[in-house]
Amino acid sequence: MSAARQSLVIVGAGPRATGILERVAANARDDGGELRLDVHLVDPYPPGAGRIWRREQSPLLWMNSQAQDVTMFTDDTVRVDGPVRPGPALHEWAGIDGRVFADRRSQGRYLRWVYEKAVAALPEGVVVHHHARRALRVDGPRDGRQQVWLEGRARPLLGDAVLLTQGHLDAELDAEQRELRAYALRHGLVHLPPDFTADSDLSALAPGRDVLVRGFGLAFVDLMVLLTEGRGGRYEGDRYIPSGREPVLHVGSRRGVPYHSKIGYDWDAATGGRPPLPRFLGPAQIDELLARPGGFDFRADVWPLVDKELGYAHYHRLFTAHPERTAMAWTDFEEKYAAATPLGAELHALVASAVPDPADRLDLDALDHPLAGVRHTSYDDLQAGLRAYVTADLDRRHDPAHSPDLAVFTGLLSVYGQVMRLGDIGDWWHGFFSYLASGPPGPRLRQLLALSRAGIVKFVGADMRVSAEDGVFRATGATVPGHVVEARALVEARLPQPTLARTRDRLLRELHADGALSTPAGLLAVDPDDGRVLYRDGGAHPRRFALGPHTDARGAGGFTRPRTNSPSFRQNDATARAILAFLRDLSCRTTAA
Repeated sequence: MSAARQSLVIVGAGPRATGILERVAANARDDGGELRLDVHLVDPYPPGAGRIWRREQSPLLWMNSQAQDVTMFTDDTVRVDGPVRPGPALHEWAGIDGRVFADRRSQGRYLRWVYEKAVAALPEGVVVHHHARRALRVDGPRDGRQQVWLEGRARPLLGDAVLLTQGHLDAELDAEQRELRAYALRHGLVHLPPDFTADSDLSALAPGRDVLVRGFGLAFVDLMVLLTEGRGGRYEGDRYIPSGREPVLHVGSRRGVPYHSKIGYDWDAATGGRPPLPRFLGPAQIDELLARPGGFDFRADVWPLVDKELGYAHYHRLFTAHPERTAMAWTDFEEKYAAATPLGAELHALVASAVPDPADRLDLDALDHPLAGVRHTSYDDLQAGLRAYVTADLDRRHDPAHSPDLAVFTGLLSVYGQVMRLGDIGDWWHGFFSYLASGPPGPRLRQLLALSRAGIVKFVGADMRVSAEDGVFRATGATVPGHVVEARALVEARLPQPTLARTRDRLLRELHADGALSTPAGLLAVDPDDGRVLYRDGGAHPRRFALGPHTDARGAGGFTRPRTNSPSFRQNDATARAILAFLRDLSCRTTAA
């Protein structure tokens, strides 16, 4: 008698689900046992690409990573229990220059191919079904099959296990955004709350009208593209030629500057090697933090280790690649640096004595507050000052003479991979990481400069504050004291926060209401070892798993870079193996019964 068929329901069919399928295929084939399994993918968007990378979006929108830095396949650097199955990175698959920033639709085609390859690699007894619907609810006892209810379907899908990989989620408005929306409705204004820019209806932003934009990250870059080139404008060299259909964007944020440019060179362009990481923030330090009976505080206990780790990466590169800019032998510096207390006076004194030029010293606080103390006497002076700042950033990020910046970038990737094990550590760290390591491609900042010179984009400065009064929106900033910008439109250029309390995903809201545990920041709590959903009664659900940005195992931002022992690959492999082990054990118990 053949074994009864089992069922796995995966809610969300984008890159994370595709990565899980690849790991299921690799581990199931390596296991050698018979597997009779129906995999149900539930997502209204196409498998592989999902919502974010679907074909139906503007070809003007780029990926935020070079094609050579995007892969969906494991390699020999990845430390997983399952088998390594190499495959092509995006540039190899597409046959394009690795340094190109491909458009998102190209990435969607790559993801679709990876998905089809993963499905084809599944054992003969595994069949994948795609349901182009939304999942509404998951029910079922801990010791029995789960019921996943779908929109527009009278009967639920039955799953021996359920995996939630919805990815980035829409959210209900918070109190401030509700007040702004109500104000806009009363006064005939335009208010666009946090959203995925590619999905936003921008038609209400009229040509020539002033628009306040709060947020200077990647969502703003998409907005900038869609409201300029997307409306018929074009670039001729370093000049922007308007179409006449553009609004005027007044943009600001807490920092008041755009995210740092992507680095425009690689290790081959400079002498010296990569810093040997981790050094001061590795598995042992994370184990010690997790073992503390009273828990830990990020700022007091984790941040000093982050600062020392990134400093080590920076100075290792400076001393080995640019020794003429140092005043001490590396061996001496390294010994004293290792002994110094993180963020302590002794460490600062050591750096001051060994690195003569302050510009060669790493100051993370100054990086996080680039306009602290900067004041301009007029709005026009601010525009010139910010253009000079962006130009200097572009020059530096494309000059190998500043290769310690590349070492810090490498350090940030290492640190991110370590602190993921700590679970929910709040949003500040993720924002800081993105600001330094996940900024826009250099060409986008050159376009920003051209738009500024053309008067299409204007800078508000740091500590932007928005008020709603006298029938308009008003913005002020600390960089030009007393200056006020008025507009009848406000765009919140940032993604919604993926909290269980405010998500529009009905399944997750009801899961939380039924007892699923949330973190202090509102993320779905999961077991860090295998992704099982944790409940407020203190246990992990044996049949429910979750991975992605809505969980505290959110993974590193963006896609995986080849040869970096990606945390996302490790998560995918561990969860896929846990699901397969559960199904195998369930099959044995069913057969025995």
